[in-house]
Parts: sequence; C-alpha cells; structure tokens
Amino acid sequence: MKRNSIKILLITCIISSGLISCNKNKILAPNYQVTGGQVYSDPASYKESLAKVYGSYALTGNQGPAGQGDVQGIDEGTSDFFRLLWYAQELPTDEAVIAWGDPGVPDFHAMNWSSNNVILTGLYYRSMYQITLCNDFIRQSTDAEISKRGFSGADATNIRHYSAEARFLRAYQYSVLMDLFAKPPFVTDANAVGSIVPPQTDRKSLFAYIESELKAIDPLLVAPKQNEYGRADQAAAWALLARIYLNANVYTGADRYTDAITYSKKVIGAGYSLISKYDNLMLADNNLNTNEFILTINYDGAKTQGYGGTTFLTHAACGGSIPTSLFGVDSQWSGIRTTSSLVSLFPANTSTDFPNNGNPDTRAEFWTKGQNENINDITSFTDGIAVTKFRNIKSDGGAPSTTSFSDVDMPIFRLAEQYLIYAESVLRNGTGGDKATALTYINNLRTRAYSNTAAGNITDSQLTLQFILDERARELFWEGFRRTDLIRYGLFTTATYMWPFKGGVKNGASVADFRNLYPIPDQDRATNPNLKQNTGY
Repeated sequence: MKRNSIKILLITCIISSGLISCNKNKILAPNYQVTGGQVYSDPASYKESLAKVYGSYALTGNQGPAGQGDVQGIDEGTSDFFRLLWYAQELPTDEAVIAWGDPGVPDFHAMNWSSNNVILTGLYYRSMYQITLCNDFIRQSTDAEISKRGFSGADATNIRHYSAEARFLRAYQYSVLMDLFAKPPFVTDANAVGSIVPPQTDRKSLFAYIESELKAIDPLLVAPKQNEYGRADQAAAWALLARIYLNANVYTGADRYTDAITYSKKVIGAGYSLISKYDNLMLADNNLNTNEFILTINYDGAKTQGYGGTTFLTHAACGGSIPTSLFGVDSQWSGIRTTSSLVSLFPANTSTDFPNNGNPDTRAEFWTKGQNENINDITSFTDGIAVTKFRNIKSDGGAPSTTSFSDVDMPIFRLAEQYLIYAESVLRNGTGGDKATALTYINNLRTRAYSNTAAGNITDSQLTLQFILDERARELFWEGFRRTDLIRYGLFTTATYMWPFKGGVKNGASVADFRNLYPIPDQDRATNPNLKQNTGY
C-alpha cells in the first residue's frame, strides 16, 4: 500500500472540508461558514488544507457553476479531473476510441462538440473549482495572516512553501484552460469569493500571467526532489514552463523554443533519470518511480476511491478476451482502445502473446488477441487494439490494495517529456542546445524501449520533427498530450493527416480550424455576462 503524508492527510480533509457532500454525485463550494481563523488555527491545519487542494485532483464529484449544482449528464466517475482531461486530449485524436455513447462522449470522435457538451463543461468547471480552492488557500497564507496567527520560524517557512505550491497548482490549471479554452474567466487570490463577476482574459495575457507566476514562485518552492512525493517543487515549475514555451507559438503567435530549451535543461540537470523498464511506469507501485516522475496525481485504491483517473484507465481498457487479472481489476468496462494509426508507429508484431506482442519496442503495450486492428464499429470493444499500458498490478506481480479502484498514480510531468521538449525545440531552431545532445536524449528513450539495448537507436539524419512527433506518441500515448501535439504540428483539423474516424468518418475527414479550441460552456456564459464565445461556436 502506498503511504505518503499528502495521501494520509487527505482522508482527514475529505471529512472536514466540505469538498464532497453526502451525495457522492455533487461537489460543494468551499465551506465559507467556517472562518479562516478556525480552519487555519495551527500549522498542521495548513498542511491538511493543502492536502485538500491536492486532493481535488484525485477526488470525484459533480461540479456546477460557482460550486453550486450539477453539470447535467455527468456521472460521478466522469467528473474526475484527469478523466475529463483525457477525454478532451485523447478521444479526438488517433490515440483513442471509446465504445460508449454517454452524453457528450461521441462528439469527440465526430469532432462536432458544441458549447453545451457536458464533458467540456465538466472539465471547465473542475479546473475553475480547483483554482478557487487555490485562491482561498493563498489568501490564508499571506505574511500578514501568518503574522496575525502567531506563526514564526520553521512553521512560517513551511506555510510559505505551501502557498507557493498552491500558486503552482493554480498556474497549472490556468495552463490547462489556456490550452483548451484559450480565454477563461480570470480570478486570483486578490478577488474575494463573490466580490466580482470574473472578467474574461485572453490567451496571450493568460500566458504572460502563468509565466510570471511560475518564475515568481521559483525561489519559494523547495528544491527539486526535496518535497514529499506528489507535491510540487522547483522542477515542476520548470517542467510546466518548458511545456508552455514549447507551445507558445500556438498560444501567443511568438516562438519561445530557446526558453523551452533553457527550462527543459534545468529539469534534466536536476538529478532525474529514467527508470530501467518502461513497462513499470504505469503500474500499481509506480510511486517508486521517483527518479523519473517530477509530479503526480496520487491515486490509492484504499483511500482515494472514485471511478475516474487511473481507475478509469485500468478498467475501461479491459474487455473482450483480456482477463481481468492481467489488469488487476474486478470487472471489464470494455470501453477504450487505440487505432491502427498509433499501432503503425511501432515495428511489426511477431506474435499475439502478451506482453508487447513480440514487439521489439516494449512501449507497444497492446493486446491484439481477439481484437480487430481496423475499426468498423466504434461501439464494439473488439474493433480497435486494446492498450495494456495502465495496469493495477505491482511491478513484482503483487496485488494492489484493491481491484475495485486503482493504485496507479498519474504523472503530470516526467523526465521523458523534458527530453522530447529539448529535442523538438532544438530542431525548431531554439538556441542554447545542440542536436547531438538532442539525439542522445532521444536514444536514451529508445535504449530503454528496446530492453536497454541500442537496437532501436537512430542516427542524426533520422532525427527530424516528424520523428519527434511520432516518438512523442510512442513514449507518451494516453498520458494526455496528443491533441496539443497535433495542433502544434498543424495536423489536428487539417486534411494533411488522417486517422480512423477523424471527424466521424471511417477513413477520416478534415474539420474546420475553429475546432483547435473548445468552446466556452453555455452554462457559464449564461451566468457571466463578461464572457465572449470562441470563434466558430
């Protein structure tokens, strides 16, 4: 069983915070009937409250406007942050299809979502709710509040670290909203709850805010690898900066590849290293992967029970002829698979046996027995190749804490992504790096993928931007990157690249470019007159 302070404290916070109501299908607003003086009465209370902020990434419930009411059509499991993000980032791409016809879900394959899509509305409100929690914690952690409550010395220092972490989590959620929705409402700890109708920001201004926040908190966060597992440190801030700089041209119209190199180098130089076996990245004891993981969403089947996150990824990927024991789950949900476009990026299989189907690239974590590579019917689980990347089994074959819920943590940032950011930014003419180093980093990934041999290593001439895009798919598939990657390469909506059921057509079809952004939900626009819709909706 996984044990770390944030997870253990989370149980107390679930009971005391008002985050989840007795009705498991509803998340409530922060409980402002309890005063800050009561909640933050001692240093231990600050850490418990911080656990609530982190815990909102792993807990489920339905979130409506300003914390009130339900997003109609979303069940409890779907309301988990990463499950919602996964739908938005993976289902409209070549990496995933889903058999279910739940409200809002088929829209992603068809790429015909509207501004009242319940999945997008749920994700939007989930991110805004988490920002609200961060803002409240930051308000209670100012120097004035620390002094007023009589905290000093190590206690005061720790509270300042906690506040920097909350600012990081807020910046991360704003980066999600920037990427998906471009111009959400904007509130910070300077705005008391209910004091204003939130103004709408724009993408360029939001980028500048996220950048400035991450740089401002850099000296306030603890050093890389010095925090508790699952909590943000300086390397997490650098990793997020590298990520937004890689995509800066999309967000602002200006390249920032030199900055992406600078910050990916800072992460790479902070003492991280790849674990030796790719198959162990997404297993039930992956909390041991602290050499590679920079920041994670922590799931524990005995403590953070819900039907989102990696419980979704392990159960929904199991179906057909796959034994539940392989996934360490108690039931098949028979939902998510991948397309031939992803499978074709790997060398040809030489058998149908698990694991890896005889593939020399061990990242080809697929189950092919009884599965049709070509998809004729999205609603049939056996149409499409099953994915075995996320399994609720320990690396030594041991059992998880429970088979009903997942112990698999979800890395938000890991070292492999930083290698890929560095390499792509060098190829896009960023300065401060070099192609020889980029090639080394890519071959580090491929050496591990090919069972720690040089069999899959590439040469300088093979290291191209297209190769990096394909390598990102091989290394990072189903980790929530693909939509953003395809947009950066100009392939998400256009006819340049097709995949099965792109645009709802079996052989693929282009769609209008406004689909590169998701719409601001009607539900929020109805309550906030400051919000204008994204073009095309």
